[in-house]
Amino acid sequence: MNTVLAAEAGSTTARNLTITLFLIFVAITLAITVWASRQTKTATDFYAGGRSFSGFQNGMAIGGDYMSAASFLGIAGIIALYGYDGFLYSIGFLVAWLVALLLVAELLRNSGRYTMADVLAFRMRQRPVRTAAAVSTITVSIFYLLAQMVGAGALVALLLGIKPGTTFLGMDADTAKVATIIMVGALMVIYVTVGGMKGTTYVQIVKAFLLMGGALAMTLLVLAKYKFNLSSLLGDAASASGKGAAFLEPGLRYGVETPGDALKTFYSKMDLLSLGIALVLGTAGLPHILIRFYTVPTARAARKSVLWAIGIIGTFYLLTLALGFGAAAIVGGQAITEQDRAGNTAAPQLAEALGVDFLGGDLGGATLLAIIAAVAFATILAVVAGLTLASSSSLAHDFYANVMKNGQASERQEVNVARISALVIGAVSIVLSIYAQNLNVAFLVALAFAVAASGNLPAILYSLFWKRFNTSGAVWAIYGGLLAAVVLVFFSPVVSGAPTAMFPDHDWQWFPLSNPGIISIPFGFLCGWLGTILSKESDEEKYAELEVRSLTGAGAH
Repeated sequence: MNTVLAAEAGSTTARNLTITLFLIFVAITLAITVWASRQTKTATDFYAGGRSFSGFQNGMAIGGDYMSAASFLGIAGIIALYGYDGFLYSIGFLVAWLVALLLVAELLRNSGRYTMADVLAFRMRQRPVRTAAAVSTITVSIFYLLAQMVGAGALVALLLGIKPGTTFLGMDADTAKVATIIMVGALMVIYVTVGGMKGTTYVQIVKAFLLMGGALAMTLLVLAKYKFNLSSLLGDAASASGKGAAFLEPGLRYGVETPGDALKTFYSKMDLLSLGIALVLGTAGLPHILIRFYTVPTARAARKSVLWAIGIIGTFYLLTLALGFGAAAIVGGQAITEQDRAGNTAAPQLAEALGVDFLGGDLGGATLLAIIAAVAFATILAVVAGLTLASSSSLAHDFYANVMKNGQASERQEVNVARISALVIGAVSIVLSIYAQNLNVAFLVALAFAVAASGNLPAILYSLFWKRFNTSGAVWAIYGGLLAAVVLVFFSPVVSGAPTAMFPDHDWQWFPLSNPGIISIPFGFLCGWLGTILSKESDEEKYAELEVRSLTGAGAH
């Protein structure tokens, strides 16, 4: 009896602590946003933070934007459930930064103003290219937003102690998750509509510090528990996972050997290759990362910010190893999947277990869980703000100002449309997220990477490096790659025909891979080449001007 009462008291304390910390963080970030709104006077302030951030500040903000719920919750969960195969996400997300640094960071900063489409449309007909870029930006952002919202729903159910069969304030687990998704959606719209890029950037910088601190503290506690003996940590993780030695070897999730079924084995290996291609190429096509390069005053600062980001992000992804294997060893695979089938709550569950061990009793567990959960919330809120800003900026600047108004819209009209767009995008994301709750958030982000690499990357690279490239090629590349990726995902086991699909009770899947990148990315490049070759349009003078601008920064705003 006493034990039951103590457990109930512990869970009530955890709830109160978590809600208090969460409300404190929301209050601080809203204060930053209101302060930033007073500094936001022009379109440049709203879209690019007045280009006033240093390389270090922008590097922290990029880190804050990139280390999303997928990184913290999703990767830790996927490592905890699949061991070695989960670590592939950490490697892929990190290596992707080298592609972004080498191919696009500085050139984009030099040749654009506010959005990715500024670069694409520079040497082409404005209307068709900007329309295509706006459609692509919104599609990629919504895929990415799904991951953050699903992570938020899973996190809150854990924090409030809501498991299947239990309730909180009259809500069951599913209702509580939906309510959380709606709340996060409302907050992200407020951040963007009120604070613009300045508010969003400062929220991301604060969040990057919190996330690095939280991940580092948990890593040190995991290692301290095992007396810094990695061998015994991995051994315990393998035995607690229920998968034995296979947990530390490739082949649990990807590249699975199916005896007697060569075709199924082949598809599994192709899925792994497809995932790798999407992760490595996706970052250089992500709109919410690309617009961060416009917030710095010079190309040198753009390079510096990417170097800072690589250092911060690289360190963080090394820490996810300890978090994932630590969760497998200390919490156990069964306890993780009981709370969340996709493993999205592994890191917070690990925090609770470490709190019990090191801070003593249920109150210690509740305290550390509350702190890490507040950090995870900070992560989700900062990233959704960045994503919403990227997509609403593209709608307002590319589609409204340059397509509908033919460049005649005033700055005030443009910013107002961006704010209305944020509301619409937030609403769409909320509705879709409610159906995506069975999916692992790292996996959802991998899909966003595949869509970005299929639709945006071919157009960006061709535009920067191919003299013959033209309007027709850009439109074909964006729509072709985008359509291929979205159609293949829709007819894959991600959406139907599998127990973990968005619609598990339906089956219309015919594409066997979960990751479309291996087909859709080459298809995007092929469409861009074909569209260019079949059109006679060419403007070599404009290309020469873009080349000079992209390499020197001359004439850049």
